[in-house]
Amino acid sequence: MNIGQFSDSFLPVVDGVGRVLEGYADTLGGMGHSVTVFAPGAEMGDISERPFRMVTYNTMRLPKSPYRVGVPNLDYWFERRLREARLDIVHVHSPFMVGRAGLRYARQHGVPAVGTFHSKYYDDFKQIFKVDRLARFGVRQVVDFFEHCDEVWAVASTSAQTLRDYGFRGKITVMPNGATLRGLDKSVLPALCARYGLKPDVPLLLYVGQMNYKKNLLRTLTAARLLCLSGASFRLLLCGTGPHEVDIADRVREMGLSDHVTLAGHISSTRELDGLYALSRLLVFPSLYDNAPMVLREAAAMGTATVVIAGSNAAECIEAGVNGLACEDTAESLMKAMQAVLSSETLARTLGDEARRTIPVPWSDLMETVLDRYQALIPWHNPLPRAHMLE
Repeated sequence: MNIGQFSDSFLPVVDGVGRVLEGYADTLGGMGHSVTVFAPGAEMGDISERPFRMVTYNTMRLPKSPYRVGVPNLDYWFERRLREARLDIVHVHSPFMVGRAGLRYARQHGVPAVGTFHSKYYDDFKQIFKVDRLARFGVRQVVDFFEHCDEVWAVASTSAQTLRDYGFRGKITVMPNGATLRGLDKSVLPALCARYGLKPDVPLLLYVGQMNYKKNLLRTLTAARLLCLSGASFRLLLCGTGPHEVDIADRVREMGLSDHVTLAGHISSTRELDGLYALSRLLVFPSLYDNAPMVLREAAAMGTATVVIAGSNAAECIEAGVNGLACEDTAESLMKAMQAVLSSETLARTLGDEARRTIPVPWSDLMETVLDRYQALIPWHNPLPRAHMLE
């Protein structure tokens, strides 16, 4: 099968959608299918050993962010290579420019298009535009995009509900994210410990994600401050970059956390991220924004449990006290959850072992289901309905 995967995010950026796309491309390509990734990739480097091809478009880096923005339909070589593609199915992971390019290809060539809903776009629009009316207008465009897809997937039942809340009324199939189950490369551990000043007798707490307050990072810093006041010994490593990175660094200093909290910046090496997960007592992820965070699954694959906010979308796969921890959305409650694993290595290990056993689903298992859905769409697909709406 010739499969096109379309996204606004991909390697070397290792955000959630980029990780999902990598999982699809690597696994489907490894199963013998022809996979082409349509995504930004100016700094991708050599992919000759990867089991997929890439069609990239010109982009520019967003200020203070690992992300790049581009307009693929104004890139002649992208458009030419897209026209020359011989795809059996289109799978779009973004409702923006490259996603619409994928839908346009699907309509013009009579192939089905699957769209996966990944993010809480209202929150993104509200942060960018600051005006509710503009944020809601943006959400309407997102809903319009998914209404043009032949099949709509959501990465979790809670994210499906988010799309429903936005106004989408069509059928939604829940297609969870997978995880790459690989062994830990222990050779990276000494260098990581040296780089970040990690010590065996000081437990490590970890956050991986954007340096963006929508990730509830102020709650994390306040909880860390309470831990300091309690006399707890710990190091909190914040991995990632984003629009609030400088402000967060300032807050760390102002709150007297410099000896306990370190901003590690963007880490693109999977081996290093795996190493940090493995070195950590707990992944601290109190985000109310994320739908089905890949970092939670990746930490679990390395035997590290996560603390989440009870009732959040991120908490969907967490059984509190069994394969992770859940707390209230207060600094005091988060601090107590962090304190529990700091004071008991046995608890951290027990939660992490169960997280490894119950949370990560191998991409190879998930792709069997994905391929069944792809193949079911192709025979009956009718390219004519709604085609005029994408012109």
